[in-house]
Amino acid sequence: KSDLRLEAYGSIDELNSALGVCLGVETSEVHRSAIMAIQNKLFLVGSELASFDKLPTGIKLIDEDDVTELEQAIDKWQGGLPDLKNFILPGGSPLAAQLHLARTVVRRAERAVVRLNTATSVRPVLLQFLNRLSDYLFVMARQVNFEQGQAETIWHS
Repeated sequence: KSDLRLEAYGSIDELNSALGVCLGVETSEVHRSAIMAIQNKLFLVGSELASFDKLPTGIKLIDEDDVTELEQAIDKWQGGLPDLKNFILPGGSPLAAQLHLARTVVRRAERAVVRLNTATSVRPVLLQFLNRLSDYLFVMARQVNFEQGQAETIWHS
């Protein structure tokens, strides 16, 4: 249970479950579709991480197009949001709060995959995908709050 590979794909499974919780709260069809698409891609990530010495066959692997797709969605959503001039506290609507939680699970999963990469080779695109996914969920949470009229809470030191 302490194996780096198991920790990595177990963290991806946890992330997928966290996104499943997002689907349990009021969600627009656009966000529901986006979350479900990410869940499906996470199964590909988990399958690859669970494979030991060879890549899985018969499935599409995560590639640069998947990273680009995340980046394009980030740019699209950010374009309609107020500029962020301060750190914000995670929260807002129930969906946005769950997305923020999922974002932190992505960060933990990313750290687990980085640790795995120190012991064995992980394709760099998986790390890129996870890195961009946390940004994607952050911006999605902001966009959900904006759509639902929820003000962002500024962090004060």
